[in-house]
Amino acid sequence: MMTTSHQVRAVPRERVRARRAAAAAAATALALTTASPLAASAAAPRDGARTLYAAPDGVDRGLCRDSARPCSLLRAKSVASREAIAARDVTVVLADGVYRLDAPLEFGRRDGGRRGATTTWEAAPGATPEITGARQVTGWRVDDADAGVYVADLPVGLDTRQLYVDGRAEPRASLPLDPSDLELTPEGLHLLDPDLSYLGDLPDRQRLEFLSLGDFTTRYSPVADVVGDRVDMEQPTWDNQTWGYDTVQQSFLAAPTWSLENARAFVDEPGEWSVDPDAGELYYKPADGVDPDGLDVEVPTLESLVSISGTYDAPVTGLTFRGLRFTGTSWLEPSRSGYANQQNGTFLSGEYDYRPEDAFTSCARGCEAFERARNTWKQEPAAVQVSAARRITFEGSTFTELGQSALGIGNDANATRSGVGLGARDVDVLANVFTEVGGHGIVVGGVRPDAHHPSDVRMTNRDVVLRDNTVRRVATEYRDNSGILSTYVTGAQILHNEVADVSYDGIDTGFGWGSNDPGGSDEYLRRGYYDWNTLYTTPTTLRDNLVAGNLVHDTKAAFADGGSVYNLSASPGSVFERNYLYDVSGVALYLDEGTRYTTWRQNVLEGTSPWVFTNAYSAGNGTADNLLESNWYTSGGAQVPNAEERNNRLVDNRLVDPEQYPPGAVDVICEAGVSPDVRTDLNADVDAFPVCASADGED
Repeated sequence: MMTTSHQVRAVPRERVRARRAAAAAAATALALTTASPLAASAAAPRDGARTLYAAPDGVDRGLCRDSARPCSLLRAKSVASREAIAARDVTVVLADGVYRLDAPLEFGRRDGGRRGATTTWEAAPGATPEITGARQVTGWRVDDADAGVYVADLPVGLDTRQLYVDGRAEPRASLPLDPSDLELTPEGLHLLDPDLSYLGDLPDRQRLEFLSLGDFTTRYSPVADVVGDRVDMEQPTWDNQTWGYDTVQQSFLAAPTWSLENARAFVDEPGEWSVDPDAGELYYKPADGVDPDGLDVEVPTLESLVSISGTYDAPVTGLTFRGLRFTGTSWLEPSRSGYANQQNGTFLSGEYDYRPEDAFTSCARGCEAFERARNTWKQEPAAVQVSAARRITFEGSTFTELGQSALGIGNDANATRSGVGLGARDVDVLANVFTEVGGHGIVVGGVRPDAHHPSDVRMTNRDVVLRDNTVRRVATEYRDNSGILSTYVTGAQILHNEVADVSYDGIDTGFGWGSNDPGGSDEYLRRGYYDWNTLYTTPTTLRDNLVAGNLVHDTKAAFADGGSVYNLSASPGSVFERNYLYDVSGVALYLDEGTRYTTWRQNVLEGTSPWVFTNAYSAGNGTADNLLESNWYTSGGAQVPNAEERNNRLVDNRLVDPEQYPPGAVDVICEAGVSPDVRTDLNADVDAFPVCASADGED
């Protein structure tokens, strides 16, 4: 990290950032003020409520009560915590500008409202205050005039996996590889193309990373060195990439996508960049004729931005964040130890002493030893984290320019800065925008045993509401991530969100492939999973969830596997209804292994193939006892093997002409997505859909 001191540098909004913010406001800011319908619905303030004021150039002393003399962000946080002790409502009003952090903001038990009171952090009227972990890069000079590459100085030691230019993530320098260029070995890569021999002469060859995109995994592998025609990979990362499923050497795809990234020599396309931490230099190639000093170039300096976490005995309670902008993180663990992705932001990490010596061949498509490792998978951490917390609200805010998942709620302990995971309850995420994000827009829940069978009931994630959020252009780096993921959660409500422009799935629920459900899974019994892991007789915490009224489109851009709305494992009482999916590549509704006791009804599925898939081919995977009723689809049919045997019932589903939707389908289409009063320019214009302008169909 650039610095370890916990302070905020008071920096006014810079000239070029102001220009960029004005130009991008229509595309990235909510058409929402503190007088919006959502904001107006907040509870009336209690007697004795206190209002405090903060600004980027605020002072580090005083009581923060004078709007003409605002405090710094950290001073306002300290005063708000003292005021909250009296169980009064406290509002911290943030003036417009950029609040640059040197360390993450940490909200513990003392920072929240007491005994039903709430502490609110909100934008001043008409303002969009930005809380960021990034620094602006200026002072560019020409490095290679012929190639159009510039260089700027950074603090020595500062590393990053992301660079944001005028609010958009730019690609790291990369070299695409053809499968004929190399072969994969237990040690790394064998270069077959003699034209690649120059890689061994690169001064930064030990910063190279190998990227593999498979059927459902994104895998980053750091290079140890390049010697002759051999690219030796860092261990144990490479071992972790080469056992399990969809591995680098035996992807489920016949032709996975491979590339090398992160060398100065690869900076040859507009937008590409590379950083040299030892020299403190950033290289960047702008578009032809563009002076980078006229751009807002932001390099993240923090790996997490906001941590909201108490303990199970003393959870954080009563915090609201409204109208803010959260930016500027880069998650560096993949640079340090790789990203051996397994599915949807989970990954292997560290050394497994029970991995077979011949795993490169014997475990390339799974093995018993790999099944033993399943409960060790880690979760990708979020930039803004919530755990061991209750009554937390994010409303009308923007999460952007973040290098990993944007908002993580009740994730496993290994994905939290505080070291306390799970335990999120009564969390509302309302009318926010998530865009230009490296991982998930929102991820709720964990994947390890305490997530699905908590050793302390207070660990249970429950009653999380995600409503009216826009999740668009996320998972830009970790392309295996879905737009919204909710794993082991009780009573999650995912309502009227718009999810679009993602590489993988739109909305995913559940986890575990049925292996943790009562009685387990015959498939995982066959694999030897229960020789090393618990065979449970009691249900998981996954139940009573509602996924309704969502607008999902332009999904599955990079991966064939999965579905645009997807579930794993038994979820009693869960309903998926009145969602509208269009411009979807592949499966629309995907009931994967172990999905049981769910209802899918009155969804409109346009141009998908198939419109539903229930993964019930295997005799033992437990996908059963589901109801698919009264859905409308325009193509593709259903792929529901062994339906009668598994009691997967299809009732009154109708193939319809998209030019003549029946009235019931029209209602679903025109009501889907973000509510009209909180839509932005990032939202699809539902009212302009032809079918919404004239409902002429017949029921």
